Amino acid sequence: MIMKENVLKVLIVEDEIRIREGLGKLLSRSGGRYDVVMEAGNGVEGLQAILQLKPDIVITDIRMPDMDGLEMLEQMVQAGIHTKAIVLSAFSEFEYARSAMKLGVTEYLLKPIAYNELMQSLENVTFQIEKERLEKPEQIGTPEQIFFSVLSGKLTVDEQTEAYLESRYHIDCHEKMSLLCAYHSGNVSSEETRRYIRHVFSSYPGLDCYYPDLVYRNTVTVVVRGYRDLKDLERWMQQQILQRSPKKMAAGWIEVDDLNALGEGFSLLYPYLDWNISMDNKVLICYPQIKNVQTASCNYPIDLEMQMRTAICSDDQAREQEVMKEFHDSFCDGKIYAPKEIKESYVRFLWNIIAIAKEVGKVQVSQINQQELLSRIMNAKLREELTEASSLVLEKLTSTQDTDTTHLTVKRMKSMIHEFYQTGIMLDEISRKLDMTPEYLGTLFHRETGTTFSNYVKNYRISKAKELLVGTNLKLYEVAEKVGYSDPKYFSRVFKEITGQLPVEYRRNVK
Repeated sequence: MIMKENVLKVLIVEDEIRIREGLGKLLSRSGGRYDVVMEAGNGVEGLQAILQLKPDIVITDIRMPDMDGLEMLEQMVQAGIHTKAIVLSAFSEFEYARSAMKLGVTEYLLKPIAYNELMQSLENVTFQIEKERLEKPEQIGTPEQIFFSVLSGKLTVDEQTEAYLESRYHIDCHEKMSLLCAYHSGNVSSEETRRYIRHVFSSYPGLDCYYPDLVYRNTVTVVVRGYRDLKDLERWMQQQILQRSPKKMAAGWIEVDDLNALGEGFSLLYPYLDWNISMDNKVLICYPQIKNVQTASCNYPIDLEMQMRTAICSDDQAREQEVMKEFHDSFCDGKIYAPKEIKESYVRFLWNIIAIAKEVGKVQVSQINQQELLSRIMNAKLREELTEASSLVLEKLTSTQDTDTTHLTVKRMKSMIHEFYQTGIMLDEISRKLDMTPEYLGTLFHRETGTTFSNYVKNYRISKAKELLVGTNLKLYEVAEKVGYSDPKYFSRVFKEITGQLPVEYRRNVK
């Protein structure tokens, strides 16, 4: 009796129906060794059958309508299918044989076909197929390498690979297995995360765990099989892997029907890992249960945005930190919000911080790459990553603006401007204090800063005026006086010259 896995699937492609049927009858005398899965009348039909049925052997004529046999085999090879072929022809031209050999064809028969010659060619290609099957498992490698190829979409496990995994590793490819995805921040290495999970899983009896070398955006994967109670294992993982983890980690879990479903399982699970932001880093995200979570409406904290605006305009760094903490805490009130809405709130809040900081002259925020910041926020899987992104913005608010020059004299000039701008300090006054000529100081200041002394003073006064207009309820003439202008009308002209808006327009638009 011939085992099913030893029966070879044969496709016959021949435009002459008499020859096609004759080949089928000859193969029926092989004692069940060969199974004719289809007969095709031309190369087009034959190619479709090859792509759909994946036969082990193709017996094909060369000269056929629509598409000849060699073109069909060439397209088969281009599609990544390396089925063995026996080529038939009524011609003995060497060019046909040479073209066929270039496509890997080793058996070339002339019509009319004798039974013994056909069977000998079939024996030859059968020997080649069996030899490759014996070598194939060694080429595939370990279970981890196979799981890696399946997860990355490079491999669909076939019957030979299934038999190899069953016989050598006792892995049933059709049993249920699960996939754990563990996400770590950029401060932790993937190898460190994998080592930690391996250590934890070693304490759970009866589990078979595999650690394919697949890391996708800081996410380590583990294939788990051999468990009896899925719910018990999930509870155990949440307690042992997440709640006892020394590092911040997000983890997700999905069970699939068989080995070939691992890739699809990863694609389904990975997008839900950011639900750790909505819940808690100590909660295991289980698919498909996570799809049924009920969320509350996420209301953007506009009042905190206004408080942050006032703090920035007042240059109150302590208050900036307080408001930012309140913003973080607003999403940790016991309710569950959709992670996408939380991230969008962070983008809106931080973008407003950057905008108002630029308005009041905090030039360091211009160094922030907003495209990178946006990517960092939208790809976050941990609350801590959102906090870190926010800290980057606040750091720019508090960093010094004197990095553009190292000349001590210019630093002293700036310091005097910042201290006495309200009194209308002049270059002559600074020159007397520093015991240097105004001409020298003016030239030095321009060379080091790229702007004139008078323009720097004017822009600094206007930046302080912006802070007062947004951060206080002072009247226009009071704002003008506080930044060194005794005439409110002249102050308004200067303000519009620099900003393009009158002070009242600016206050209305920004507030």
